[in-house]
Amino acid sequence: MENKAYRGHVLALPFPIQGHINPLLQFSKHLVSKGLKATLATTRFIHNTMQPQSSSSLQFDTISDGYDEGGFAQAESIHASLNRMETIGSKTLADLIIKNKNTANPIDCIIYDPFLPWALEVAKKFGIFGAAFFTQTCTVNFIYHHVHHGLLKLPITSTPISIPGLPVLELDDMPSFISVPGSYPAYFEMVLNQFSSTDKADAVLVNTFYELEPEVVDSMSKVCQVLPIGPTIPSFYLDKRLENDNDYGLNLLLSDSFVCNNWLNTKPEGSVIYLSFGSMASLSNKQMEELAFALKGSKFHFLWVVMASEEAKLPKKFVEEIGNKGLVVQWCSQLEVLSNKAIGCFLTHCGWNSTLEALSLGVPMVGVPQWTDQTTTAKYVQDVWKVGVRAKVCENGIVEREEIEFCIKEVMESERGKDFQKNAKKWRELAIKAVSEGGNSDKNIDEFVSKFVNS
Repeated sequence: MENKAYRGHVLALPFPIQGHINPLLQFSKHLVSKGLKATLATTRFIHNTMQPQSSSSLQFDTISDGYDEGGFAQAESIHASLNRMETIGSKTLADLIIKNKNTANPIDCIIYDPFLPWALEVAKKFGIFGAAFFTQTCTVNFIYHHVHHGLLKLPITSTPISIPGLPVLELDDMPSFISVPGSYPAYFEMVLNQFSSTDKADAVLVNTFYELEPEVVDSMSKVCQVLPIGPTIPSFYLDKRLENDNDYGLNLLLSDSFVCNNWLNTKPEGSVIYLSFGSMASLSNKQMEELAFALKGSKFHFLWVVMASEEAKLPKKFVEEIGNKGLVVQWCSQLEVLSNKAIGCFLTHCGWNSTLEALSLGVPMVGVPQWTDQTTTAKYVQDVWKVGVRAKVCENGIVEREEIEFCIKEVMESERGKDFQKNAKKWRELAIKAVSEGGNSDKNIDEFVSKFVNS
């Protein structure tokens, strides 16, 4: 029986994919450092896959999404999986709350991923404080907010697009669900439904920091109380305030860290291009070929993450032919790689976690966005934060080898590249300041905690 009484007990409920689990797990660690107990509830399948280890103040528990044996892979469709998760997840989340009710630390707050809006209904049923935790940028959230509330009519028939707090946007700067009407309708419905109940949430948290998106945070704050609390990066890479916090702690994929670090440590400072398209990558055979030939044709070393499911798309004998010029691995610790002095450029899909890590570690980027929010983030990388370039896409949807080579040179050795490096360093310093004691994100975390905890 647990006897220690904490300031409060937070239950964190992420959407069950790697890119949504890590930020909420990292935020939970920050809450623990503020004297709270935190429980991260993943699905049973994720829990059994990752086998996380609980500590006294940061614990792991489970709910069910109805696919305990095989996860989403068992579902007949995205829509079916979301419906089943709502039905079974609501019940098992309630069971989890009841299980903790008569302990020394009953659950005081549920922080939920807005992809799971039903979690707020469960929290309210038990009279528990409910906070939405957005894992994408304020900019993207505010675009979806405008669409959900009918403030931005679809399909978009005239450009440029003007939204308060955002730069002027063209159609291809918008999230792909908007710029390509009818694409992935179940996912589009999910991202819009994030706003079905946020007006009833007791707090709205966003994994960004104020200095990164000041105008849009100010604009969005007029419609809901937004608290930027990021970047949710392990403390070792930023403020170093959390002891032994050098990794997120949960990984669905095994890393080749030893191999990567040994190889990188033999390369000159700033000489390596790092490529990764995230944990949900699925590039066409043609795009993989164009990337491969661009890398072979460039004069720079490269480290390329190619997941096992993508390896067959590489040109034949590519790995043998590159020799020591390049290293291809199935997965790596991205934070370790980005913090290595050998890295000069990150060729990225512009997923928000990857982009935020690069900004936090001061690494310039080449953006090759694929879908969803990545196109909007790539716009900001190039034109707002000015830490890199966005590759141009041909009419066939492919970024060709000549364009990739040009973008790499632009970041690695042009005059603009020096500005990218300077700006990247500036954003790193601002990220560290935001999460350090007295920084904007740190103060926002304190404000959030004060809303449901009596000090």
